[in-house]
Amino acid sequence: MTETPIRTRFAPSPTGMFHVGGARSALFNWALAQQQPEGRMVLRIEDTDAARNRPEWTDGIIRAMSWIGIDEADPHFEGPYFQSAYVDKHRETAQELYRSGRAYYCDCTREQVQERRDNPNLGYDGFCRDRGLEPGPGRALRFRVPEGGPTVVRDQVRGDVEFDHASIEDFVIARADGSPLFVLANVLDDVEMRITHVIRGEEHLSNTPKQQLLWEALDLAPPVWAHLPVIVNEQRKKLSKRRDKVALESYQEEGYLAEAMVNYLMLLGWAPGEDREIMPWSEMMPLFRIQDVNSSSAFFDEKKLRAFNGEYIRQLSVEDFVERCQPWLTGQGTPWDAADYDPAVFAAVAPLAQSRVAVLSEIVPNVDFLFLREPAEDEKSWRKAMKPGVGREMVEAALARFADPALEWTADSLKDATEETGAALGLKLGKAQAPVRVAVTGRTVGLPLFESLELLGRERVQTRLEAALERLRAEEKAADEG
Repeated sequence: MTETPIRTRFAPSPTGMFHVGGARSALFNWALAQQQPEGRMVLRIEDTDAARNRPEWTDGIIRAMSWIGIDEADPHFEGPYFQSAYVDKHRETAQELYRSGRAYYCDCTREQVQERRDNPNLGYDGFCRDRGLEPGPGRALRFRVPEGGPTVVRDQVRGDVEFDHASIEDFVIARADGSPLFVLANVLDDVEMRITHVIRGEEHLSNTPKQQLLWEALDLAPPVWAHLPVIVNEQRKKLSKRRDKVALESYQEEGYLAEAMVNYLMLLGWAPGEDREIMPWSEMMPLFRIQDVNSSSAFFDEKKLRAFNGEYIRQLSVEDFVERCQPWLTGQGTPWDAADYDPAVFAAVAPLAQSRVAVLSEIVPNVDFLFLREPAEDEKSWRKAMKPGVGREMVEAALARFADPALEWTADSLKDATEETGAALGLKLGKAQAPVRVAVTGRTVGLPLFESLELLGRERVQTRLEAALERLRAEEKAADEG
């Protein structure tokens, strides 16, 4: 018997940003589609809201999906389709449901419904069910929910979820002007596109019994339903774009690797087993089973994502790391002039930096001292390192020692020279190198100091030590005069 090809669908509404929860849903759909040679994930843009129908937003969705590996050139990808292209079919089917008696016209206003129920929180009471109204101004088309009995949604994540018909009002499927509502359009598009599986967020579960009733009214078997657990922040509140960092694009811009993001998102509600978490897509995809998704809420832990990203960065070849850092090194917004960036110097320092950054954007403060004409100013670092009795004395001594032409300008020689200089002042290496580091790099933490000094070169190191010494002397003079 031939296996029915899986056809999942991902149907985002254009909003100007791609939510990490939507990215998780897209990846779960993509994994399922890729498990069959003929499997497909259909991208459908819910664009019937004119205010949210902007071509650039749709382009943004496609770019964001491409970043996490869902490529429209892949044979498992289909679309994008636009819901607005099927409006005529939606209208026609709404009329078919009316003619068959599965829907009826209603002229009740919201205020009238509330007056009859004497409660603004209660839904529609079926007032027009048997009035036999025909189409007309101010008359919406409502679906006739069967009386008695429940609708059972067989959910792959949550099991059987029962919805009593008494709790489902006769819902509107088309407005008075004939335009369809989302609940009808969504079902009809799934029918048209032969969707076999609907995998989406938990917030859509409450809409599912209405959609299933529409499938049944059309004498069609509903798709396989799977509602994914809600994603929450550290306060265990649902992720909100008003409160939390939820835009996938913001993580991309910060320098998270796509493969790390994919790995992490796949673990929000699902685990591959084998006591492994760091796992490439090629290994996760065949293991994915929608039935294994946990129904409990999934915590989006940015610290854990950062750790994942650091692991993936360390797994890159040095050449790949250098290439991926380029947007932060040569793009707009770098703190140095483009002419001052030296790719050969960065290639030399890259192995040192690769083990110290968790996101690619952190490369800038780690290497800026190499390409800035003067080190970055960090007053807190300056005050911490340049304490009275240590800062000026050590900078002055290091300047004299480094000026010795007999000193070989290598990391090992510079370390020995600094250690000896510090010892003469009664300082261990850790204390001795701090003023030198801040004078040369501007910060108390960073890449290994002596390798950094070697790359920066004798002349630039001496110039920076001289500038630091001049500042220290000026500060001492000002303090004495004050």
